[in-house]
Amino acid sequence: MAQSVADQFAHTLAEVGVKRIYGIVGDSLNGLTDAIRRHGCIDWIHVRHEEVAAFAAGAEAHLTSELAVCAGSCGPGNLHLINGLFDCHRSRVPVLAIAAHIPSAEIGVSYFQDSHPEILFRECSHYCELVSGANQMPRILEAAIREAVAKRGVSVVVIPGDVALRPAADRMRPKLAGLRPPQPVISPKAAELDSLADMLNRAQRVTVLCGSGCAGAHEELLALGERLKSPIVHALRGKECVEWDNPYNVGMTGLIGLSSGYYAMADCDVLLILGSDFPYRQFYPQGSSVRIAQVDIRPEHLGRRVAVDLPVVGDVRTTLADLLPRLSSKSNDERLKRAQQHYARTRKQLDGLAEIKPGSQLIHPQQVAKAISDQAADDAVFSCDVGLPTVWAARYLAMNGQRRLLGSFWHGSMANAMAQAIGAQATYPRRQVISLSGDGGFTMLMGDLLSLVQLDLPVKVVVFNNGTLGFIELEQKSTGLLNFGTELNNPDFAEIARAAGMYGVRLEHPSEVDDGIAAALAHEGPALIDAVVNRTELAVPPSVTMEMAKGFSLYTLKAIVNGRTDEVIDLARTNLWR
Repeated sequence: MAQSVADQFAHTLAEVGVKRIYGIVGDSLNGLTDAIRRHGCIDWIHVRHEEVAAFAAGAEAHLTSELAVCAGSCGPGNLHLINGLFDCHRSRVPVLAIAAHIPSAEIGVSYFQDSHPEILFRECSHYCELVSGANQMPRILEAAIREAVAKRGVSVVVIPGDVALRPAADRMRPKLAGLRPPQPVISPKAAELDSLADMLNRAQRVTVLCGSGCAGAHEELLALGERLKSPIVHALRGKECVEWDNPYNVGMTGLIGLSSGYYAMADCDVLLILGSDFPYRQFYPQGSSVRIAQVDIRPEHLGRRVAVDLPVVGDVRTTLADLLPRLSSKSNDERLKRAQQHYARTRKQLDGLAEIKPGSQLIHPQQVAKAISDQAADDAVFSCDVGLPTVWAARYLAMNGQRRLLGSFWHGSMANAMAQAIGAQATYPRRQVISLSGDGGFTMLMGDLLSLVQLDLPVKVVVFNNGTLGFIELEQKSTGLLNFGTELNNPDFAEIARAAGMYGVRLEHPSEVDDGIAAALAHEGPALIDAVVNRTELAVPPSVTMEMAKGFSLYTLKAIVNGRTDEVIDLARTNLWR
């Protein structure tokens, strides 16, 4: 049997190490999916929604740093990929999306399911091209792979179904090294390192802000903290690579961060930003007296969020290794000790919110999140939905250098957690994978609960069931608005899980939490924990502004005037002594 374009496509993917493709079959994809079936070296991961396929591929790419692949059929099929691809692209993970297209002879004449994917996907990709013929496909595919891997983002190959079925053109076998270029190691010039060392040596109060660019530089960060006697703050994406076994860690900053992290950044004369593009300008030090240095491998990040006195292009690990010998050891650690003590108090207060209070009938989400962290495996992979599940994950999931944390931390999409858990579990079938899902996000793509059973993926799905779009409701109240449009009329999710053929447990009382979670985590197959948690829980930011205080006062007044006094009473009763 002569080799088709689809055969050639599948063979190239296998050669570069692709292990699986997430997607949903369709007529325009039939040539490719049949080639994958016959080839036998790539698994087809059949999900129920293409958006899940894109999120799952992104999770695989995040965890492995290798190319992951998703696919969608023509028109609506590949359009469903787009939200997940935006997340992959903004998270800078290497993903190849295969967007099947209508018959090539029908392009441009408003055919059934016609769209222009080669245009639609450009904003969420580094590379997006249409394959028009058999002789064009090999170079297009190779270029797409190279761009996704080298630039850390999305590439899209658009291919009409009939083109995939054509006889393949002759090609030279690709050299794999050229398709998987290594990430560069970049060290600043000696003069830049000298300037940075001089700034830090002269400073009296240095704070370090770390992001995901600090991955792989844990040892160097500890040496930096010791040399400068500086507190280390992290952004959310820096959590999994910074906070563990780090005596200089004083917590996260940002709207969902800790007060200890916020004040450590506010009280400095030099802020050193390492591998972070932390976007919230109001959390940076204010005033011209603070000098700021920023180290990043991407020059376009330097000074993008806050005015920088010393921009340095370099990867964090290499830069710190070259910088450390130039730094003088500081002897005064009083400020560091104050920051550490502040963090210890903050941590104790947060852990106190997770404790069961005598006589309490409500499950607080903090209790659930901490119980998950305490009972999860040492190498567990967590994913969390946007909104309050991200708050609880950021504050209560303890990282240790083996655990991983996934989320839609840049794109901010709902419904990401279970989808990312599917990709994580497919990639690491023997690791424990736990999805912290909000009831709003979970129900958006709830159909893929069935995928866990069909694919035999033992994901543990924790649903924080508070009957509302909780973070949005909190935002409305903090700006003085009455909550509107946030109500969720939820079913018993544990019953739904059991009906789908998986383990389900519903938690309705604080005394049920530990045992219920233990039973679900011990279950060999997929499991769902329906945790009915307090709706009126306040996720207090690290710094409460006057505008926020005014907003809650206005909300309280409006609620009483509009006959919603019961909501104010619930809010006070739940949070007054917490």
